[in-house]
Amino acid sequence: MLKYEWEITPRTNQLLIELEAVKFVFDVLPNKPEFELNLRRQSLLKSSVFSARVEGFTDTVSSPKRESQNLLSAYLHLHSATAPQKLSLSFIRRLHRLVFKKNSSSGNWRSQPWAIFSQSGAVIYLAPPAQEVPILMDEYVEYLDRRDDHQAVVAALAQFVFEKIHPFADGNGRVGRLISSFLLEKSGYGFRGLAPFEEYIEEHRSSYYSHLEPATDCTGFIEFFLEALVFQLKKDIGKLDQNRQEVPEDSLLPRRREILEIIRDHPHCNFDFIQRRFSAINSKTLHYDLAQMIKKGFIRKLGATKGVVYLAK
Repeated sequence: MLKYEWEITPRTNQLLIELEAVKFVFDVLPNKPEFELNLRRQSLLKSSVFSARVEGFTDTVSSPKRESQNLLSAYLHLHSATAPQKLSLSFIRRLHRLVFKKNSSSGNWRSQPWAIFSQSGAVIYLAPPAQEVPILMDEYVEYLDRRDDHQAVVAALAQFVFEKIHPFADGNGRVGRLISSFLLEKSGYGFRGLAPFEEYIEEHRSSYYSHLEPATDCTGFIEFFLEALVFQLKKDIGKLDQNRQEVPEDSLLPRRREILEIIRDHPHCNFDFIQRRFSAINSKTLHYDLAQMIKKGFIRKLGATKGVVYLAK
């Protein structure tokens, strides 16, 4: 039986008030679909990269590697129209499979014991036995579903409790943060994927882990989670300011916008240079992207055949 306790402190209440205020400002900002599409992809990419960094990877925002690319796929999925409306065990397993693509153990509950040890070798926290994980995960989904607390508090609880159960052999931190993001999104506090709170967590990593240490008291972690969410929202909401003037490239699809920025940063680059930046994309697709951007007047090409280079207009 899952038994966790927490206190709604004055600080927690203040943060919830601030969250509602930011949500109100966000909801009344004018809708700019093309601009938001590009901004959302950039924000989710940041979420994946900073989430990977929290786990000790060394990816950079400009050059994400496999771990952050897998996380990006998972974030895009939970914010997509194909994502389920409610949290389920099958969805949690799917998130883990997206995080650990081509891994035979992905999506499977752990089969070994797990614990956190101090530098001296003493056990700080011992996770439940592996044989209890399936039952605990059933309880986990039901536990979150019947909570009537503020949804941001539930999202914080989801991450804390998930870490304590530690259902997978690896990737619990990443999947736990994905679950929190999913619950925020489905309850109206996802801000359309435009405010990645993982950046705050990465910058306050030691505090993040210290608030995860208590065995059953979630109070400190709930405060930290809300601080991360509110801080990042306040920082990023200026990007959607109603006084912002839209520019023509806001109409471009995300990949084409990225191609345009690459050409702007590297004038006279050739196709091979661009293709290396999009190694997972078929060359015919990239040629079509470039042709459409030329047609719409965003770029021009110089030369012929293998000597072609691209310039931004």
